[in-house]
Amino acid sequence: IPVIDLAPTVVESRWTARDRKQMERYDRLTRNVAKVYPYARLTGDLLREYEHDLAQIRKDNDQELYVKLAEAELRAEFEAEVKDLTVSQGKLLIKLIDRETGHTSYDLVKQLRGSFTAFVWQGMARIFGHDLRGTYDPVGDDHLVELIVQRIERGELAVAVRPARTT
Repeated sequence: IPVIDLAPTVVESRWTARDRKQMERYDRLTRNVAKVYPYARLTGDLLREYEHDLAQIRKDNDQELYVKLAEAELRAEFEAEVKDLTVSQGKLLIKLIDRETGHTSYDLVKQLRGSFTAFVWQGMARIFGHDLRGTYDPVGDDHLVELIVQRIERGELAVAVRPARTT
């Protein structure tokens, strides 16, 4: 009798036939997370690199110049693609950046560009239904997002790897 060892699998829950709408929402959420997760991951990596470099720079003028160069790099990297995201994908991206960096998008803008700029961007985000101060809650509101991200990280869900285009 042949014996075959299978890889362990995690079963979160079972869907019933009555949960069709919920399943459709979950599928849509899965597609959206799969689309924006590579951006959040790359953004987290770049921001960690920027924080490390900023810690090495002593002069304020040099830090300001570095931040402007970093912003130009981020714009060149993501601007065209991020403009094509839907509102729900944008909200997910904000939450996933918080997950990757441990800081809200508002805090990141405030740290890198100042309080007034963060205030202006928060106001713009609120007009379009976003909240840059929104935090990622893997146990509460963002439980399904966390499950999807864990599936991506385990390799169960295929996601296109997005390498950085700028050096």
